[in-house]
Amino acid sequence: MEKTAVATPIKFNHKHLSPKIIIGQTILTILIIAFTIFCFAPVLLTFISAFTDEMTINQNGFSFWPEKWSMTGMNSVLKYGDKLFSSYAVTIFVTVAGTFLGLLVMSMYAYAISRKGFKLTKFLSIFLLIPMLFNGGQLSGYMIFTRYYGLKNNLLALILPLCVSTMNVIILRTYIVNSIPGELMEAAKIDGAGDYRTFFQITLPLLKPSLAAVGFMMATAYWNDWQNALLYISNDKLKPLQLLLVNIQKNISFLLNNTNVPASVRAAMGGAIPQYSATMATVLVVIGPIMVVYPFFQKYFIKGLTVGSVKG
Repeated sequence: MEKTAVATPIKFNHKHLSPKIIIGQTILTILIIAFTIFCFAPVLLTFISAFTDEMTINQNGFSFWPEKWSMTGMNSVLKYGDKLFSSYAVTIFVTVAGTFLGLLVMSMYAYAISRKGFKLTKFLSIFLLIPMLFNGGQLSGYMIFTRYYGLKNNLLALILPLCVSTMNVIILRTYIVNSIPGELMEAAKIDGAGDYRTFFQITLPLLKPSLAAVGFMMATAYWNDWQNALLYISNDKLKPLQLLLVNIQKNISFLLNNTNVPASVRAAMGGAIPQYSATMATVLVVIGPIMVVYPFFQKYFIKGLTVGSVKG
């Protein structure tokens, strides 16, 4: 009876490494740690400043160890209550719907121009590159969306402008050409599968890593978008989070520049209008959900950027 060979894991003995390699790895580790601290420090300072007393900031500036803590800045943002909750709901809906619709349209577009036998490949490729070279401008876009499409105070005005990106289509198309074997699609065609079935049952599942990378970038763009909302949304119930926070900053600036602010308002704010702490609280409210969600999608994001460079 033959014995089955059991593969033993390879163990690396660091004692056999040369001193130059050890020194190089140590220096690289120190540089990576220093760079991580350098990148994380602003985020930590933002979090601390959002809960720092405004008078302390005015006297001592921003500090990682403030003398006095306060909830005034955060309360000035949270006092909007229902409006803040409604804006969060609008932003989440626009982000999810826009990302899903954009990935579907762009992946289908990328699949179409990646097919060698498709007659319109050259035309659609040139058509795709036109927006990278020419832009109608903000005024013409506003007139088209409001006068002809009738999308004033409509959430589609926040979804459609960011739905399709030329660069994202190129990324998806490149992934299909380089990482999905053409023989697999030809085999499906021989078995009688049409283009729709080949795309949804074969190409789309294999496209998941690239979709995750592109989808995360799209979701970040939708989440941070406020300019389209400023142009097309005037209904308070439809304002996304970013536009609401811009309005909060405008209200704070108005209070700072207005000398006729009642003493009762200043007293309710602790004697000082929370300009800096409220600004940091605003930033924290915006980036907080992204910071919470990103670790769960990090592995998909990294895989989508790296897969395809290594052949199986």
